[in-house]
Amino acid sequence: MPWGMGRGKGRGRRRKMRFIGVIPEIKHFYPARPPIGPPQPPIFMTYEEFEALRLVDYEGLTQEEAGKRMGVSRGTIWRALSSARKKVAQMLVEGRELIILAQGNEVPKGEELSE
Repeated sequence: MPWGMGRGKGRGRRRKMRFIGVIPEIKHFYPARPPIGPPQPPIFMTYEEFEALRLVDYEGLTQEEAGKRMGVSRGTIWRALSSARKKVAQMLVEGRELIILAQGNEVPKGEELSE
């Protein structure tokens, strides 16, 4: 049997846990005006993307510092940040709803495992 076949579900390795400093209290944003024309589907942002946006753009950390706080690489932060920025821009330009959801691999910062 080739490597990876029959070992769990799906392809690749499991996603690493992300440490989240703040779980957003407000998780649903929508335009103040009803949409013109047919309604468009909402945009979904993950806690990981929200946290990367918060750490880099709001708190002013570097991507490397944000990666250390979240327990992931700088490249992972870069991808999450790029995706989050695109989603926020899309929400503003197109007047679409934005919903922030958990993926299941986030751990609140206070609940870290001791090493």
